[in-house]
Amino acid sequence: MQQLNRKTKTAKILALVFSFLVIPLLLLLLAVYPAGAETPKHYTELTFPPVPEIKLPNYSRFQLKNGMVVYLIEDHELPLVSGTALIRTGDRLEPGDKVGLAGTTGQVLRSGGTLKRSADQLNQFLEQRAASVETGIGETSGSASFNALSEDLEPVFDVFAEILRQPAFPQDKLDLSKTQQRGNIARRNDNPGGITSREFAKLVYGDTSPYARIPEYATLDNISRQDLVTFYQQYFSPNNMILGIVGDFDSKALRSLIEARLGDWQAASSGKSALPEVTQAKTGGVFLVNQPQLTQSNIQIGHLGGLVKSPDYPALTVMNEVLNGFGGRLFNEIRSRQGLAYSVYAAWQPQFDYPGLFVAGGQTRSDATVPFIKSVFTELEKIRTAPITSTELAFAKDSVLNSFIFNFQDPSQYLGRLLRYEYYGYPLDFIFRYRKAVETTTIADVQRVAKTYLQPEKMVTLVVGNEAQINPPLSSLNPRVKVTTIDVTIPPARQS
Repeated sequence: MQQLNRKTKTAKILALVFSFLVIPLLLLLLAVYPAGAETPKHYTELTFPPVPEIKLPNYSRFQLKNGMVVYLIEDHELPLVSGTALIRTGDRLEPGDKVGLAGTTGQVLRSGGTLKRSADQLNQFLEQRAASVETGIGETSGSASFNALSEDLEPVFDVFAEILRQPAFPQDKLDLSKTQQRGNIARRNDNPGGITSREFAKLVYGDTSPYARIPEYATLDNISRQDLVTFYQQYFSPNNMILGIVGDFDSKALRSLIEARLGDWQAASSGKSALPEVTQAKTGGVFLVNQPQLTQSNIQIGHLGGLVKSPDYPALTVMNEVLNGFGGRLFNEIRSRQGLAYSVYAAWQPQFDYPGLFVAGGQTRSDATVPFIKSVFTELEKIRTAPITSTELAFAKDSVLNSFIFNFQDPSQYLGRLLRYEYYGYPLDFIFRYRKAVETTTIADVQRVAKTYLQPEKMVTLVVGNEAQINPPLSSLNPRVKVTTIDVTIPPARQS
């Protein structure tokens, strides 16, 4: 009966969400697009309203005696609470002979249960309360999150703290995780787009770089239960975490709960881990992954990028908008005018604490591969050597600024940014500085950053496609440059 009541409450909450969010949205769409509306305007005729001022909601920040930083944002619109803990860890910190260790640790942290409760007991407990707890470790961070009805906040938070502090890491769940990952390895060449992204990262960062390496059968075989325990003990400590919670709660009461469940957790003595160094592995060159079954080529062109904290990041964002999107140069020239591809893009992709990538590319017919690549390079050279127009500048800035508002639609998005900036050591007003810098970006700024940061001589070109159908051949791009074939054969599993 209790479970039924909870499901009924959950259904009521979903009904409220529908009535407050979905129905108004439908009414708005009917108002904006009435029957018999005029013919849609060309993108150059579009106008955008001024971007509204954005104000951070009230929040509290405090630090436990053990070093854990906590952010709280009250939001009483719905009887829901969600929280996330960011852990200073990541795939990039795992040993090279045990690639996959971090992700496995993050998975089994939740799937393996705790010293007090088995995984099945945890699942039943959470299901009865329409709640969830999830954990994982990605490239640059680990995370643990929970969602619960506000009336169940205390018991669900108890479980959340229990998973963080007392994971069991049972051998059978480790074995299951390895089996799942072996399946992923076996299927990793089924998706041409996945091959392209994976091999491009290896070309730029190097195939042994923490930012490009991938699990293999051999590295999974090297991972033991003790490795999970050791990795967990090395990085999971309160002074290595940032906790953020948003929702329907009283901040004073929740602070007391946090201090009661996490305040006695002993801080670790180790400091921050040194980050791996990044240098570009391949400089220039044309590379091919031959896939005879394909009728299209997947193409990526680019080189090492930069950091979000670069003072030129706002101008690079505007430059990217000039190149990219439905009104961008690549779309207009390569797709619309030349008809060489349905999908074409360019992306300056900075990272918070290590150099990201600049990538241009798309998908095209096998026989259009070489013209596509030449056209991309032509457009990149144009934006480097000649000023953009005032119309392009205005449209790009308006596009960036009008998408800006979608980063602040609800308190959980605010909280996400607060956690992210705290984690990477960025000022809390970074996003507002960025907005102001976009607003003041000039034509000269765009040309300067394009000329400075886009370096065609350093760009590697990768094609995943059917070599026999690529005509003219890739060698015609530059007779002086040898086309290097990449072998993506999966190393076999170790014989037991």
